[in-house]
Amino acid sequence: MSRWTGVALVTGALVAGLATQAPGASGAPRASLDADVRAVRAAGGDVRVLAETDTGHGVRRARAGGGTQPTPWNAQFRAASTTKTFTATVVLQLAAERKLSLDDTVEKWLPGVVSGNGNDGSRITVRDLLRQTSGLFDYVDDPALAAALGGDFEKVRHDATPARDWVAVAVRHRPLFTPDHRNPRWAYSNTNYLLAGMIAEKASGDDWRTLVEHRVIAPLGLRHTYVPGANPYLPGPHARVTLRAPGGAVLDVTEHSLQHTADSGLVTTTADLNTFFRALLGGKLLPPAQLAEMKRTVERTGAREDLAEWPRGGYGLGIRWTPLTCGGGYWHHEGDGFGTYTRTGVTDDGRRAVAVSVTSAGDTPDRVRLNRATRKLVDDALCDAAN
Repeated sequence: MSRWTGVALVTGALVAGLATQAPGASGAPRASLDADVRAVRAAGGDVRVLAETDTGHGVRRARAGGGTQPTPWNAQFRAASTTKTFTATVVLQLAAERKLSLDDTVEKWLPGVVSGNGNDGSRITVRDLLRQTSGLFDYVDDPALAAALGGDFEKVRHDATPARDWVAVAVRHRPLFTPDHRNPRWAYSNTNYLLAGMIAEKASGDDWRTLVEHRVIAPLGLRHTYVPGANPYLPGPHARVTLRAPGGAVLDVTEHSLQHTADSGLVTTTADLNTFFRALLGGKLLPPAQLAEMKRTVERTGAREDLAEWPRGGYGLGIRWTPLTCGGGYWHHEGDGFGTYTRTGVTDDGRRAVAVSVTSAGDTPDRVRLNRATRKLVDDALCDAAN
């Protein structure tokens, strides 16, 4: 979950949809995928939807929305918080190489960065950051930032504020709680992944962008996944992203650099996401011990908004677990950006994966309804393939 989308109030109307097979996709998409994609669009409102499954029975795609200009089959989009799984993977690789420990404190690596107003980096571990049990205030919820984003978007469109400065914004606020490592409390905070990225940089000597590119993107051959940094443009095929402002004006937010840090700064495609998650859960990116650590979940305590959106399942190190109706469960991480919504799912053995991209064409979806529809799509795809 990312709260970036909460800064704009928009409305919209449902328009005619389209769902069909991608040119070159192997096999015809099953009726359930078409129906589920249409259901996601109905839940989202004035949005475009693209879904891709890789389930052991060939790759299938379906899309809806956009009229005569639907989302390109190979569309690039901002992954938003799905970036966190990439960041967690890099940190766990460094832990496997003993360049850092999950039990290291923030204070050890970033002296004085998390201090004041009840914040204490000596009581927060790297593990706390990755599993969202630090209690740190989410910088995205800062009132001044929210006011700036909800005002004149053009003034912030090309923002390139470094991670350290956003952390400074976060620690101006008191933490939600102090970490308790025997009985961990949970609260989602984007600030955690800014700090995780900063620690990875300090421990490795490379910047976060280089780490992700060299350790994940290149080894997996993710040709359409990259870290744009402060570059606001999407050079590859993509859908335009528009939001309707309170006054009724349509705002094109496709190009921006607001999400450029380790919590949200990745651009990718549905195909590349499926490749990444299948490789991750298939053990191709992490040694067994670190993958097991990633999959060790905690209960999401006292998180009303999060529990409304994801009523079942726990949170591991940069990855969620949700049960399947056919037994077992799947791993995933959502991403909510400015008019872009990413949903994923991969089975525990890494054999079957699903990725969904939802793009606003006016509406900001109700995430509870959107997540209910995307959960059904993922469940149907993964359970159908298991039979």
